[in-house]
Amino acid sequence: MAAPATAAEPQASGELRPPVCLLVLGMAGSGKTTFVQRLTGHLHSQGSPPYVINLDPAVHEVPFPANIDIRDTVKYKEVMKQYGLGPNGGIVTSLNLFATRFDQVMKFIEKAQNVSKYVLIDTPGQIEVFTWSASGTIISEALASSFPTIVIYVMDTSRSTNPVTFMSNMLYACSILYKTKLPFIVVMNKTDIIDHSFAVEWMQDFEAFQDALNQETTYVSNLTRSMSLVLDEFYSSLRVVGVSAVLGTGLDELFMQVTSAAEEYEREYRPEYERLKKSLASAQSQQQKEQLERLRKDMGSVALDTGTATDSLSPVRDPSDLILTRGTLDEEDEGADSDTDDIDHRVTEESHEEPAFQNFMQESMAQYWKRNNK
Repeated sequence: MAAPATAAEPQASGELRPPVCLLVLGMAGSGKTTFVQRLTGHLHSQGSPPYVINLDPAVHEVPFPANIDIRDTVKYKEVMKQYGLGPNGGIVTSLNLFATRFDQVMKFIEKAQNVSKYVLIDTPGQIEVFTWSASGTIISEALASSFPTIVIYVMDTSRSTNPVTFMSNMLYACSILYKTKLPFIVVMNKTDIIDHSFAVEWMQDFEAFQDALNQETTYVSNLTRSMSLVLDEFYSSLRVVGVSAVLGTGLDELFMQVTSAAEEYEREYRPEYERLKKSLASAQSQQQKEQLERLRKDMGSVALDTGTATDSLSPVRDPSDLILTRGTLDEEDEGADSDTDDIDHRVTEESHEEPAFQNFMQESMAQYWKRNNK
């Protein structure tokens, strides 16, 4: 009960409420881009234009007005040529290059929060490229650390009538939920072709799903039957909405689920991100304190060593004093430390020079008389 009050506090106090970021994921052909187009048009009709970001560098045309388009920053085909990559490698590299400047995108979103209540992010059709890449993790964590962020998984209902295919979709949705660790909504798209009530029944009634599996006799059906027991807890807390991106049905229910998910973010996810921020800041502060303490100890040990080397009556010198006085000892100190003051250096040097000179003169005279006698 405290969560709705907390979510409504900024609005009641007159402060700007941060926009809700909707990360739209989905497999190729699930109608993900058409869904974003329908969401954009719906919000414009409600007088609340969203801030739209396109993260698909390989799309030819974007059927909605995008405030930020990755194609304006990174040229997908040029990346493929320059690095010798294929289509998927080009998309991954383009996203990696774009992620290096995502801090600028965050600033644009902050500036637009007084105009837009929602931020729509359309991701590449190759879902694994965004979900399991480093750039996808960077982008999702950057958004979630500053704004309420919700993951919307778009699923093709018409292709999930087979229980094995349905289970594959649910397993992928479960993996995305545990990878992103964010509020999660499954949007069963294309309800204009087939109603999604059968899928809801399979999630709520275990026996109904088992009856559907009895028609399958393959090994995969046996594996699916075992996995359905594991996903029972996953289904209990999963938000599911049936939507038709073509007709625009189900959007009101979708935004009710978005509001509930945003409250869940404020209640459960934001405190965790705040705790991580504080722990990171305290770790950095502790590291700085340890470095300063080591520096003080090092400086203190130098001063201690210099103090023991001097006379006990002389003051302990600072390291800077040691540098300034090095090699410039007073004459009195030099005289006091010398142990050869009782020796007359001049007399000693002359006493060594006289015998050597006399010997040299005698040898020279002997050589001279020897040459003359010859």
